[in-house]
Amino acid sequence: MKGIVFTEFLEMVETQFGLDTVDTIIESSDLTSGGAYTAVGTYEFSEMLQLVSHLSSTAQIPVNDLLYSFGLYLFEGLSKAHPEVVSSYKSPLNLIYSIEDHIHVQVKKLYPDAELPNFKILERTDNSLTMIYSSSRGLYALAHGLIQKTFEHFEKNVEVAMQLLNEQGTEVKFIVVQQG
Repeated sequence: MKGIVFTEFLEMVETQFGLDTVDTIIESSDLTSGGAYTAVGTYEFSEMLQLVSHLSSTAQIPVNDLLYSFGLYLFEGLSKAHPEVVSSYKSPLNLIYSIEDHIHVQVKKLYPDAELPNFKILERTDNSLTMIYSSSRGLYALAHGLIQKTFEHFEKNVEVAMQLLNEQGTEVKFIVVQQG
């Protein structure tokens, strides 16, 4: 998993829960990296699982709620790191529609070893998208937060419905409807 995800996660934890909580979750985890991350590094996904799990225990917040909140937070960090990506779109639906064919292609150029989720568009209208999220990591709640924040960024309202297609959450159907 790319280091920017780790650095943004720990920044969110510090901002929302304090530096002591960052120290607690790092010390509670068995991290090969020792909890030292750089935005351009690559780290084991298992480290993120440990950090999120320990934050969930420490803060008494369900993992998926934390991942959703992290998705909201991560959008800002990614858009600051790569402002040209977001600014090249005029609407949130266009940005989300372009994830697979444009954004992920660009990410792969920058980070060839990045393991990205797959978004298969099933249907698109002027105000909605239906798509399947697929990822062995099952971070659909993170994707949900990113989708929500995309619409907030463009100052649009959205309704997002999800249907888990398996128990692990590695395949999830998203129905995204822009309101108004």
